[in-house]
Amino acid sequence: MSSAVKREVISWIKTILLAVVLAGLVNTFLIVNAQVPTGSMETTIMTGDRIMALRTSYWLDEPQRGDVVVFRYPDDPEQKTLFVKRIIGMGGDVVKVENGSVYINGEVLNEPYLEVITQGNFGPFEVPEGSYFMMGDNRNSSLDSRFWDNKFVAPDKILGKVVFRYFKGFKWIS
Repeated sequence: MSSAVKREVISWIKTILLAVVLAGLVNTFLIVNAQVPTGSMETTIMTGDRIMALRTSYWLDEPQRGDVVVFRYPDDPEQKTLFVKRIIGMGGDVVKVENGSVYINGEVLNEPYLEVITQGNFGPFEVPEGSYFMMGDNRNSSLDSRFWDNKFVAPDKILGKVVFRYFKGFKWIS
């Protein structure tokens, strides 16, 4: 093999290795790339959609009510299972579901993103300071804070805020 061919092969190997290392760094420190396996967030995010969440979203800001986030499932002892849900309750809130509506501290929560009436009555749940209460948008098919043993998500378990869906089709998530 000639030295020119060897240099070309080495150049390609270096380029591929650099791309792999950069992709790993971006995926570890800047984004969360995930596929949603269930319909718990329909119609905001559909079963099988691939989403992108920014790990940088909460470097300078705190999570807000209504944010759709990726987080580590609190009932998984190994902390490997990732969930995608919407933040409904924040530290100090009392969350209650009654007659199809969510109440935060006695006030009905305006939820224009919902398309199905929530069945059942749940709560009240008092959210500890520094924690979050999560619910799926498809409440009747969502394994969320209402049903977990560890009902609340600590801030360090939130990996990022979902910003868009890129498969099947592109859609900004708000």
